[in-house]
This record gives sequence, C-alpha cells and structure tokens, in this order.
Amino acid sequence: MSLGIARRVLESEFARFCAVGASGYAINLAVYAALLATGLHYLAAAAISFLTAAGSNYVLNRVWTFRTGGVAVLGQSARALTVSALSLGANQLFLLVFVTGGAGHLAAQATAIVLVTPFSFTANKLWAFADSRLASEPQPARVTAPAADDR
Repeated sequence: MSLGIARRVLESEFARFCAVGASGYAINLAVYAALLATGLHYLAAAAISFLTAAGSNYVLNRVWTFRTGGVAVLGQSARALTVSALSLGANQLFLLVFVTGGAGHLAAQATAIVLVTPFSFTANKLWAFADSRLASEPQPARVTAPAADDR
C-alpha cells in the first residue's frame, strides 16, 4: 500500500469512524465480559458496556473522526446521545434474539454491535456530528420577490 493511499484512508471519515468503533468494540466486549463474570444479567451488562463504549466513542468522534471540537457540546452531545440510545435499543433487540436463539452471550453481543454499526455511522455523520447549521431545527426558506422585469 503506497503512502498516498494510506494517507487517504486515514483521512477518510468512515475509516476514522471504524477505528474509533474498533476501540469502542473492544471496550464494549471487555466491560460486557467483566460484568457477566460478576453474575450481572446479560441485558443489563450489555446496556452498561454499550454506554461505556458510547462515551468513549463520543469523545473520539468529536475530536478526531468528525473534527467538530469547536461545535457547542450541549446540542451535539444530545444528538449523539439520541443516536446512542437508538443504537442501544437495536443492539438489545439483536442480542435478545440471538441469545434466545441459542447463541453464546459474548458471540451474540459481538454480532449485535457489528449489525448496529452502519446505522450508527450514518446517523452520527448526517445528524449528531453534522454541521450545526444542518443538524439544528429546520430554518424557513428565503423567498425573494420576482424582479420588476419578471412581472
């Protein structure tokens, strides 16, 4: 792989998102395994581990992936929390289906995370970490009167 190709990959938001996601994936599964080892119910363990990873991912995505460190934290973090909550709901649903179907807890969680990732990337890119002018409330369109020549 040439240096130019490697640079373009590292400059890609999706590649950075995946790198951040990989760290979140590792955090999620490590926390999940540790909580299961304490005897915590698998769905509670999944929620706690997911939110732990989501916090880490938020900081890294804000600073590195989408480079929106200059954007107001309150609105952006509320949007990111909404995306995380929706992702967590989908993750829990997949996890419940897989475990009920006989999959092991750790394998089910690993698979659920992978399945939720495309939604998470899209929602974070287009809404949570989008240009604040685009992610905020819709603004009325400007309408200008036709020029005198057009009448």
